[in-house]
Formats: sequence, C-alpha cells, structure tokens
Amino acid sequence: MQKLFVSGEGNRSYPVLVDKALFTSSKWLEKDRFPSLRGTIVTNSKVKPLYGQRLLSFFTDLGFSLDMITIPDGEIHKNLATVEEIYHQLIKLNLDRKSFLLSLGGGVITDITGFVASTFLRGIAYFQVPTSLLAQVDSSIGGKTGVNLPEGKNLVGTFYQPGMVLVDVSFLKTLPEREFREGLAEVAKTAFLVGNEFLDFLTKVGENIEKDQLNIMEEVVFRSLLFKKEIVEKDEKETGLRKILNYGHTIGHALEQSLGYGVLRHGEAVAVGMVGEAIIAREMGLAPPDLCSSQISLLRALKLPTQLEAKINWVKFKSALFQDKKKEGGEVKFSLLKDFGYPLLEVKVKEEVIVFALSQICEGVE
Repeated sequence: MQKLFVSGEGNRSYPVLVDKALFTSSKWLEKDRFPSLRGTIVTNSKVKPLYGQRLLSFFTDLGFSLDMITIPDGEIHKNLATVEEIYHQLIKLNLDRKSFLLSLGGGVITDITGFVASTFLRGIAYFQVPTSLLAQVDSSIGGKTGVNLPEGKNLVGTFYQPGMVLVDVSFLKTLPEREFREGLAEVAKTAFLVGNEFLDFLTKVGENIEKDQLNIMEEVVFRSLLFKKEIVEKDEKETGLRKILNYGHTIGHALEQSLGYGVLRHGEAVAVGMVGEAIIAREMGLAPPDLCSSQISLLRALKLPTQLEAKINWVKFKSALFQDKKKEGGEVKFSLLKDFGYPLLEVKVKEEVIVFALSQICEGVE
C-alpha cells in the first residue's frame, strides 16, 4: 500500500491510499476520520453489480450503517436533475449533518457525490472510492465537484475536499477497454506536464500497458496522484498554477460539447485536444516542432485517438469554447507546453490559429 496526504486551506489534510487489494483487509481504516457510522453509498447502475455489495459488506462488518443510492450510468446523467433526485432520496433516508456520503464509481459519480455533499444540509462529509482509471488519477482528489449544463461541462460546481480517497487498482480489471484507455489520456497529460522520469517510465511501459498489470498500474496511479497533489496544494481554488492541469481540456471540452456528449469519451477528447493544443504552441513559435510529434507517438502507443474522423462545425465549436468555465473577460486562455515539463499559463490564441489546429486534428472545419 502506498499513501500520501493532500493538504488544503486551514491546515486540513486527507489521506489517499493506493493498493492492489485495498478491501481485503480493514487494518488500514481509521474510523475516527468518519463523522459518524451513518452514511450512504452513491453509485451507478453499472458499478453497483460489480462492487456495491462488496463495499457495503466491508463497511457493515466494521459497524457502519450504510444505504445505497443508484443513479443511471453515463455523462448524460451528470446534471442538476440527478442531483435533485439524490437530495430527495437522502431526505427519505433521514441523513443528518453528521452523516456522510461515499462515492463508488468513475468521474461522473465522484463529481456528483462531491457536489451533493457540499450542498446537502449546507455540507456533509464525503469519501471517494474511484473505480475508473480516469477518476483514480484525476477527479477523485483536489476537491473539484460539479455537474454539466446544456451549455457546457462542469459549469455548476464547488471546491469541496473529501475526507479520504481509497484507490484499489484491482477495480480496473473489470473496466471496459475503452474506459481504461481514456483514463490513460489523463496519465499522459500528467507525464507531459512533469516530463523527466515519469515521462520516461510511461514511454517505456506504454505499448504494453494493460489494466490487469496491477503492479504497473499501482505505480502509474500513485505517480500521477503525487504530481496532482503538489499542484492542488499550491492552488486549491484554481486561481493560477492549477490551470496547467487544463492542458488538452480547452479544445477537448469544446469537442465533446460540439459533437454531442457521448460521441467522444472525456479522455478521448482530451487526447485529441492535447494534439490540437500542441499544434497551437508549435504554430505560435512557443514550442519546438518535434514536441507535437513526440506527444502523438506516446498517445498512439497508449492506443488513444490523435485525430477525429469527423468534420467540426466551427459555429458550434466556437460557441462551446466561449462558454467554457475557463474563459475570463470574454477571452479563452489556453494552458500550453513549451516543452515537456515546462507548461505555459493563460496564453491568448488568435481565432485563425485555433481553426488551423482544428483542421489538423479532424477531417475539416465547416
């Protein structure tokens, strides 16, 4: 088992545990980190049959009293209607201010559960058990919560830190291949931002990396979390440095929305978005020409898309781009790379450069 602590405002900190068989023993569990023994698991219809009873039994055997709320699977359900339905169910279950929520699922579940916890009864504790690679390396730590609106992703949300994050990489073995691969996009993003040893490590294992290689996956997840911990501790509310974590996401989110949610998975959009943003940096003379090709090589080794077999409607894309939560003063500013390990913050990019980059990562812009 590997362990780290993420610190936040007011000297608060929470542990993140990473292991290959976390829920086969309870020796590591610190019960005093929970405000009470009363709580509710929030999961989805896909994860519940796999791990719902296992988690419920684990905590019940330790004296906890838990219920379970199940929502439909999919990004389309990451909205305020789902949040309201969860509120109603929590009220029926008579949860109080000392009760807690426990998320069991991927990024949609971790985001929604955190948002509900931060707002229900003006805030109750919550704990994360991420089951997807994307959630394990990214959305489970840092305290970002949120839901989507028709106008864009995560436009409603809060910063609200979990009480603990429990990562069992054996959960990855049941992850559909496409979902596993999309999680590797966030791992690749981290490697590009860090450079050095982590990039070398991921490049070395990239072509052969599989979800059942638990020793490798434990190392991949832990190294990714170590980097994110350093960033979110320095900038908890994303006012500066934390914006580097948006690399690939500015174009990626706009692609997701303009193509319609469900066409691309989040990680796939981020992978293509990183290529587009690397092209922008190259065209603006901010990065060496081979930086883009090096990124494409690793992304392809990880079996991630680097181009789209689709045309992009510029009007829809531009609309999505300017509804992005990262815009300021009517401008969208990009987080780019000038080299591996050397990010650039808040770069203004001319419209024609964005259009050119889009034309290189899809079949055309119309």
